[in-house]
Amino acid sequence: MSILVGTASWTDKTLIDSKKFYPKGCTTAEARLRFFASHFSFVEVDSSYYALPSAGNSKLWVERTPNDFVFNIKSFRLFTGHQTPRIALPKDIEATLPKSAKKNVYIRDFPRDALDELWRRYAEGIRPLKDAGKLGAVHFQFAPWVTSAPEGRQLVQECVGRLPDFTLAVEFRNKSWFDGDVRTDETLTFERQLGVVNVTVDEPQGMSNTIPAIWDTTHPTLALVRLHGRNHETWNIKGATAASDRFNYDYTEEELVGLAADIYKLAAKVPTVHVVFNNNFEDQGIRNARSLMKVLKIPFPQAES
Repeated sequence: MSILVGTASWTDKTLIDSKKFYPKGCTTAEARLRFFASHFSFVEVDSSYYALPSAGNSKLWVERTPNDFVFNIKSFRLFTGHQTPRIALPKDIEATLPKSAKKNVYIRDFPRDALDELWRRYAEGIRPLKDAGKLGAVHFQFAPWVTSAPEGRQLVQECVGRLPDFTLAVEFRNKSWFDGDVRTDETLTFERQLGVVNVTVDEPQGMSNTIPAIWDTTHPTLALVRLHGRNHETWNIKGATAASDRFNYDYTEEELVGLAADIYKLAAKVPTVHVVFNNNFEDQGIRNARSLMKVLKIPFPQAES
């Protein structure tokens, strides 16, 4: 049984600005990743959601982390149905799109050749992590408007088909996927047939763009838990300029103990469980991750300072 606990990103602006984790003088990209990897053995890369990852960066991440360090990496936002700013695209790809005054584009706007090239570059960008044995899962967090209707299922299938030799994890943000026992069973069966990891989430409930925590597995070797916090007031906040505006939540010790019990149940079903803290205002995720590691009796990579 292996349970890896980490955070979503190690370079969140509010974390760095808070000066509550990185020591004085730890200001370069290399220094921050090395310091993070001395405290955790797992992290989720979120920058790949906003721009295509590069093989050069992936190679540097491999070099700057211990041999047993693991990265999960998020899918580029275009692939999961999200609106994507034109400026986030490679210039040669953007040039293939019809001229428009609109700043954002969607996957439906792309010629097939251009989309094929984007997928090729994405896979090329993360390949060094896989080749080094440091890639856990490629995380697909689908847009809130991607429903369980045939079009939504087709999008999920398309993503799986694009990365046949990678482990994919699927997180939905529309309640239609788990609306009642029958639909939940259908979704879990669908994920098992595709061979993807169902992402168990902890997040506010009662909104159309949230789903319940489904503590079940769909992949033979991996389960993934993402902890978004339980802040109802900020989940759909207007005018947010950073993810930390939405996921501002500090888990209590009691809440972490309750989560640990469910995490243990997942760990009894599969060899490896990844736990990602996505509450990321200042050092919330860091502190909560370390507290959960204590509850789960997971040793730290080095003695706490």
